[in-house]
Amino acid sequence: MTEPVPPRVPARTLWVGCGRLGRRAGAALVDGGGEVLALRRDPHAVPRGFRPVAADLSAPLEESLPACDAMVITLPPPEGADGYETPLRHLAAALPHRPARTVFVSSTRVFEGYAQQADPAPVLTEEDSPQPLTARARSLLRGEQVAAELFGAIVVRPAGIYGPGRDRLLRTVREGRPVAHRRRTNRIHEEDLARVLLTLLVHPDPPPLLHAVDGAPVRLGEVVTHLAGRLALPVPPAEEPDPGHGTVLDGSRMAALLGALVHPDFRSGYDAMLDGPAR
Repeated sequence: MTEPVPPRVPARTLWVGCGRLGRRAGAALVDGGGEVLALRRDPHAVPRGFRPVAADLSAPLEESLPACDAMVITLPPPEGADGYETPLRHLAAALPHRPARTVFVSSTRVFEGYAQQADPAPVLTEEDSPQPLTARARSLLRGEQVAAELFGAIVVRPAGIYGPGRDRLLRTVREGRPVAHRRRTNRIHEEDLARVLLTLLVHPDPPPLLHAVDGAPVRLGEVVTHLAGRLALPVPPAEEPDPGHGTVLDGSRMAALLGALVHPDFRSGYDAMLDGPAR
């Protein structure tokens, strides 16, 4: 189902790294009368109604990109020692002017350093400092910094994204693979994440940083137990050891911005996936 059309959509939005999330949110922009330019290395998978822009940001672009009013960056962390630094600077150099509104999609992975803390775990808000440990997390954090420097970007940090076509946990339950039952987890349904990005593109006074998480951080065992019940399958066994690591993230700022979520917890989201076609 196409997302609700936000008011005052940007006339032209450049979606950098237009994948599943871009297709969902971009359709609402098109429905609202806006133009969506989908920048991808391979432009052949661009949805109908989007304008494809073929570009590889690992090298300087030979031609300037079209001017745009807004931009959303959903690039996965690039390979290489400098991570986002190179593609974002190539992107900035190819734009005729800085868009009025840019959103950079990062990840709550930047908090991975908190995951080893024993219970009760701290509830992390946007005011808490990231603690990246891995190269991927450090790349994400550096991407946030460069996007803010070059474009004045709003940073969105989604937790585990799930939804139609993002069914890794359902496959885990069906296959009966062991799961860390005590691990603390956070998630966001793709439908609500698309709503977040659309809202940030049009909001008159958006926050500079936002955690995209639903209102129900929960142990992973509770999730797989629910899924196993819905699928009439045995609950997957617990991994050994299962120390109960993971983070707990606060979604109050997102809730204040967005209002009620379509899928406020994992039961709503996964039940919708199991009960019928994609929304």
